[in-house]
Formats: sequence, C-alpha cells, structure tokens
Amino acid sequence: MVSGDDYKPRVNPPGSARGQRHKLLGRPENPNATRRVPVQAIPQAAPGARTSRAATAKQRVLFVCIGNACRSQVAEAFARAYGADVIEAHSAGVSPATMIAPQTTQVLAEWNLPSDNLFPKGLEVIRHQPFDLVVNMSGMPVTLPGTRMVEWTVPDPMGQRDVVHREVAQQLEGLVMRLILELRTAAGR
Repeated sequence: MVSGDDYKPRVNPPGSARGQRHKLLGRPENPNATRRVPVQAIPQAAPGARTSRAATAKQRVLFVCIGNACRSQVAEAFARAYGADVIEAHSAGVSPATMIAPQTTQVLAEWNLPSDNLFPKGLEVIRHQPFDLVVNMSGMPVTLPGTRMVEWTVPDPMGQRDVVHREVAQQLEGLVMRLILELRTAAGR
C-alpha cells in the first residue's frame, strides 16, 4: 500500500497525445510537466523585432493530395475543428477527383466533423492565393513560389476498405494536432 506522502499522481508526458490534447481542448496545462521543443518549430521573432503577419494572424495552410477527395479534405477538416485560432485551412488536389469519396464523408461523420460543402478542388483554383505553408501528401512535386513546403507521407486510402480510411484519418489527426501545437507555440498562445 502507498502512503499519502509517497503517492505521486501519474503525469502524461507533454509529447504524448494525451499530454498535448489539453491545449486542443482548452484545458489548463500541467505546471509540473516539462515542455518539449517541437520537432519542426516555426522560427519566432527576436525580442523587440517587428511582428510579421505570420506571427499575429492565422497561418494560411494548404493541404494537398492527389484527388482532394480523401486525405487533404480530412486534414483540412481536422485543422478547422482543432486549430481555428491559428490556421486558416484549405485543401486542393494535383488531379482533382469528381467527388469526395463516400468513406471520407463517413470518417468525418465518425469524428463529428462537418462534411457539408466539401468538393474536390484543383491547384489551379488556388494557385494565385497566398499561403504560409503547403502540406503536400500527394507524393508529387508541388511548388508555390515563396511558400514553405512540408511533405507528409500518408498512404492514399482511395479504393481501400473502410478500416484503412479510419487509420489514415487517425494518422492525419495526429499530424494536424502536432502542426497546430507548433503554430500555437510559435505564436506564443
């Protein structure tokens, strides 16, 4: 038996999914936990330097996949739901599909994320819009001049069983949550 003096409550490490969800859910952070530096932190301005639009406004993020029917739509939905304070999320496809995959709509419903007004969009529709970050999941070269590019290796669930769509959505949720935390840390929120 553990005496009252020896008892130490279990603390989830800040790098774990449970350790980071408090920020996404608006819960106070554990003051006893140590902070981890994000893997790909966005540089912060030096003290006294002028603050740029990127540091004060939402980051315009474009999620790209092949058809804009699965992965990029799910990533956009997670970013809108969890990171609306730091991300203005958009999505597009290298070669847009004619419709959103039914499994994508089903997976979004399972996560209670809205799927209304979703439709595949091509890069040509957004090519002249400014973005702070492009997250490329297509496996193909995508370039937007003056934009920071990040490659995410996420399998394409198109044509796969429902369980594969759920696994991909889980992977995307984790990647999007990490991105949101990095942006919040960079913005000092």
